[in-house]
Amino acid sequence: MSDAENPLLGKIRAALHTVDDPEIHRPITELGMVDEVTLDDAGHAIVKILLTVSGCPMRETLNTEVTKAVMGVEGVSSVEVQMGVMDDEQRAALKQVLRGGEPERQIQFAQPGNLTQVIAVASGKGGVGKSSVTVNLATALASLGKSVGILDADIYGHSVPDMLGLGDAKPTAVDDMIMPVPSMGMKVISVGMLKPERDQVIAWRGPILDRALTQLLADVYWGDLDFLILDLPPGTGDVAMSLGQKIPNSEVIVVTTPQQAASEVAERAGTMAAIMQQRVIGVVENMSHLEVTSPSDGHTFRVDLFGTGGGQKAADALSERLGYEVPLLAQIPLEQDLREGGDEGAPIVVNDPEKASAKALMALAEHIAGRKRGLAGKQLGVSPV
Repeated sequence: MSDAENPLLGKIRAALHTVDDPEIHRPITELGMVDEVTLDDAGHAIVKILLTVSGCPMRETLNTEVTKAVMGVEGVSSVEVQMGVMDDEQRAALKQVLRGGEPERQIQFAQPGNLTQVIAVASGKGGVGKSSVTVNLATALASLGKSVGILDADIYGHSVPDMLGLGDAKPTAVDDMIMPVPSMGMKVISVGMLKPERDQVIAWRGPILDRALTQLLADVYWGDLDFLILDLPPGTGDVAMSLGQKIPNSEVIVVTTPQQAASEVAERAGTMAAIMQQRVIGVVENMSHLEVTSPSDGHTFRVDLFGTGGGQKAADALSERLGYEVPLLAQIPLEQDLREGGDEGAPIVVNDPEKASAKALMALAEHIAGRKRGLAGKQLGVSPV
């Protein structure tokens, strides 16, 4: 029925305007989430709501709030809430609303001719030391004289500031531009630095998560960098996909541990990168082994705490799956000093460069810095006529 046929429809839409999206905290009508409202002669209302993503965890909350609001309209006897999912055009319109109609700022690293090597450090699962590898790789590259930026894109588990001793540091804002925090000759930014309170919990999804990543990439004054190293969240979620869309020529290092279960999950992270047209430049096997010195005779021997071969297995599997060589770039031993360096904000490559783990990480940085960059796998921005 049209509003002219049944004035209750207008009242229902007014009631829906009082329902806020639980994540974005703006009316669902304003966000384009109300797709259709129908009402029959018996007062049975059907409201179709469009979610930003199919797996939205707030769908039940929305269902409850929409039902409550519509049932509050006098003359409505029952409510049926149907859930759909926005298409690409609708999501783009939502992002425009969230940006206040302003065009999206340009990301310098995605522009033609930009020479910064963007490397995302990914893992299939948490707990493999991905952030430790990120911080030490970036610090090692800086020690080689490279201009380096670190972007902590692990929105929920941001640990990079603590690993660099920047736990309470805040960036300076100049109008709408954010100045990254300097540390050990690098430029560092993390969503953890932008929170009002250190213990504040972040619970973002969909468009807001995408907008946050855009802000960290576009609104931060990075200047001229040789390398931008990104610490991705574990898994193959929204941030990994958004990064692939925003910086299609970025490359990926996959971090795993030697155990088979971890390496199989790591393969998924590499596969996701390839789906997003990013090149996987190699696998790093962290916690590769533990070196133990006997107190009786001083003999040093190796203990494979987490098994063996996981890194090579992941590299071989990705090489076969992606159709090009994905090498095992480094095997980093498990050392107490490496862990303590992360806790104390003192990366081991600087604090104790003679340790075996520091040497492995420095060799990784030297390999990355010494690579010759070709055009293989890169998008050139041209199309056949």
